[in-house]
Amino acid sequence: MERIVMRKVMWRIVPLLAVCYLVSFVDKTNIGVAQLGMQEGLGLSDAAFGFGAGIFFIGYFLCEVPSNLALVRFGARRWIARIMLTWGVIVVLTALVQDVMSFNALRFLLGAAEAGFYPGALFYLSQWVPAAHRGKVIGLFLLANPVSTVVGAPLMGILLDMHGFLGVEGWQWVFVITGLPALVLAVVVFFALPDSPQSAKWLTAQERAWLVGALNAERAAAPASHGSGWRALLDRRVLFLCLWFAAFPTAAYGLRLWLPTLIAELDVSATVNGLLNAVPFLFAAIALYFWPRIAARTGRSYRQIAGCTLVGAAGLAGAALSENAVVELAFISLAAVGMFAGQPIFWSLPSRLLVGAQAAAGLALINSVGNLGGFVGPYAVGAIKGATGSLSASMLFLAGVMVFAAVMAGIARTVFGSPPTVPAPAPDVSATPARNAQES
Repeated sequence: MERIVMRKVMWRIVPLLAVCYLVSFVDKTNIGVAQLGMQEGLGLSDAAFGFGAGIFFIGYFLCEVPSNLALVRFGARRWIARIMLTWGVIVVLTALVQDVMSFNALRFLLGAAEAGFYPGALFYLSQWVPAAHRGKVIGLFLLANPVSTVVGAPLMGILLDMHGFLGVEGWQWVFVITGLPALVLAVVVFFALPDSPQSAKWLTAQERAWLVGALNAERAAAPASHGSGWRALLDRRVLFLCLWFAAFPTAAYGLRLWLPTLIAELDVSATVNGLLNAVPFLFAAIALYFWPRIAARTGRSYRQIAGCTLVGAAGLAGAALSENAVVELAFISLAAVGMFAGQPIFWSLPSRLLVGAQAAAGLALINSVGNLGGFVGPYAVGAIKGATGSLSASMLFLAGVMVFAAVMAGIARTVFGSPPTVPAPAPDVSATPARNAQES
């Protein structure tokens, strides 16, 4: 029964959410490719562009927790569809920006519109997937993150080369075309995503009863309890996870939004830039598939996260010190592996500490506070580049951020106690003695 139910969930729920997550990442990182045309067109300095790219996360931070609590109140189907509709409209409107003020305003509004999607999706998955399978499922969901660059970067490079087609700038085409899929998916989510296992018509009554029973048993055994979702925001464990997680988006966005500029120093076309930009994230996608499975077998969550972040730090430092373009790209690929492979292991921790509305609020706070690093990273990289004239010092700064994440993984044992191990899936007990005898 467990195997049958999880197979259905994996095919009915995870792919749709993963595609939505892929589109969300394309829509908030398309600014990195569009920069190659719009920065000159709008007269933006490196620091001004970094600020505008990062202010997205201020809007995200302010609206994240209320958005996720609204998801619990109104249901995932309605609220995720609303999120996607509004962010799609704003991405398309970004093609109309005329100056620094309109650029900053729309980036801020995009963050406010998209707030709640990622933690909402994680909370939604926790309502469908027992803990024994959660790490693997989150890993598959997070695959959409690097895959979004593998797919989106070459596409956006081609769009950027459409400069002048129909009288539209190439960077404007980037926003128009990449914003449309969110509008389409908003409709799909509204009609196709069930609010809960109880409303899933593709589960039989027996399958539904098994899944609801398994999830209810886990919630009853959860060690943490709070009076309301808002009180969970003061939990010291949640606050520690906020600070810890901030290192990941600081480094990831700091690299991701400036990588096209780094590759542009090789004097290649926008299309080739997009192809090369995809290479590190292809390796990251492979690591995201395999590393969480290794972590699930060992059960050593903290050590695995520390190992990932140290790999990321080594890659960033190597890229900063390399003078060969091929070697530099190889080190950046190593850095991407370390940045992304540890995140599904990290996100398996909060759902074991909090339940219900407390989990929704806690996940939202961790993601929103942590994602302020998405403002710090791009802005710091732009400021350091403007001061030094090179991205090398910026890469060393991001390497230091990854070392900080490794140190936090070591401290986590003191904060949380013994490392939460990833529980093994329960054996399949659906076979009856008669069936076993027949199979023998």
